[in-house]
Amino acid sequence: MFPALLEALSEAVYATDAKGRITFFNGTAAQMWGVAPDLGTREFQGVWKVFWPDGLPFSEDETPTALALKKNCAIRGLEAIGERSDGRRIAFSVFASPLMENGAAVGAVILMLDMTDRTLVEQAKERLAAIVESSDDAIIAKDINGVITDWNRGAERLFGYSADEAIGRSITMLIPEDRHDEEPAILARLRRGERIDHYETIRRHKDGSLIEISLSVSPVRNRAGRITGASKIARDITVKRRAEQQQRLLLAEMSHRIKNLFSLAGSIVTLSARSAASASQLASAVSERLRALAKAHELTIPTDAFRATGARATLQSLIETVMAPYQDLCAPRPRIRVKCCDTPISGEAVTSFALLINELATNAAKYGSLSAPDGRVEINCGEHDGRFVIDWQEIGGPKVSIPSGAEGFGSRLVNATVEGRLNGSIRREWKPEGLAIHVSIDADRIAPMEMA
Repeated sequence: MFPALLEALSEAVYATDAKGRITFFNGTAAQMWGVAPDLGTREFQGVWKVFWPDGLPFSEDETPTALALKKNCAIRGLEAIGERSDGRRIAFSVFASPLMENGAAVGAVILMLDMTDRTLVEQAKERLAAIVESSDDAIIAKDINGVITDWNRGAERLFGYSADEAIGRSITMLIPEDRHDEEPAILARLRRGERIDHYETIRRHKDGSLIEISLSVSPVRNRAGRITGASKIARDITVKRRAEQQQRLLLAEMSHRIKNLFSLAGSIVTLSARSAASASQLASAVSERLRALAKAHELTIPTDAFRATGARATLQSLIETVMAPYQDLCAPRPRIRVKCCDTPISGEAVTSFALLINELATNAAKYGSLSAPDGRVEINCGEHDGRFVIDWQEIGGPKVSIPSGAEGFGSRLVNATVEGRLNGSIRREWKPEGLAIHVSIDADRIAPMEMA
């Protein structure tokens, strides 16, 4: 009856004699070994290869049976890895007890517990823990009351708190005061078993600065299926937001420029028609001015276009290049007068100045003095007390009136160029004779850096 009981066990059991030769094994042991050995076969010889968990092979005097027989005591929970003849490896735990007769060990009985599934689970947990710890995203776990229980290195980098500083504290330490109502709503959804995907919000860094993040939150359940907490993945989207804002600004600027080019094309035709005696002269004048306009437009784009024109890199030559499409050589006196010291201009400043002058000229051609037959523009610039000053005066245009309502994109673009890119200031005066614009910037923003 005893062998029948051992055969019925779901655990692998076998017995040996005093020399380690197999005298009994049940079906579960044969399944684990992958072979049903002949009785009398020495333990581990012709059955499978056995290794320690670190990969070193067992020696004959290290087998659980040998140890149990040598020490006349039970060997409990020794862990090993068996490699079957088909190459499959099985992690198992061994319990070996000596069989005693008249005070002497005559054999041993061995119980093997298959640990493969548990080992795989532990390895998977280790891999998952390594992935979580090395992730660039902040991965945080909290209990159902919002207390932080886990905090990876990504969270340390994103929020500035170490794991020791964060674990045990409420997740609300990351939430700005004006957003404290978000956490109760999130916890309520988690208690209902809901998952929150890519929720964009703002959180606070340890130093007090605000961070735009995309947040995903998932409920964590125990084995009974009860929700015990939540895992959060937070990704910094500050750079993404800035890129989106820059993209919107560029699209708005592109739209603004395209509208201006169409408007200016009409103005150039009107301007050219005033002095053209024939259709061919008109076509020639329009073509010449459009080419000049294209050259000026190139200067507003961050390239080497200005240097490619062969012009000297001075503010005078830059202004003359941008204003060339609006000049009328047949007029009794120049419509545009530029009086500027021969100031060299750095490559970094060319685009900003070209954009500024181009925008002022465009507005003058559409609404100001250059839209009138006898209108003109005077541009004076020079350096005073470490500041570089540009004075723009329109004369002879339509009646001047102070604009009302919201500021247009063109004005915002001019302000952004002067105040943002050139670190300067701009002042507008609506004088009776025409619009006057005064621009003042740091002289260091114009001059190219000296070569060492």
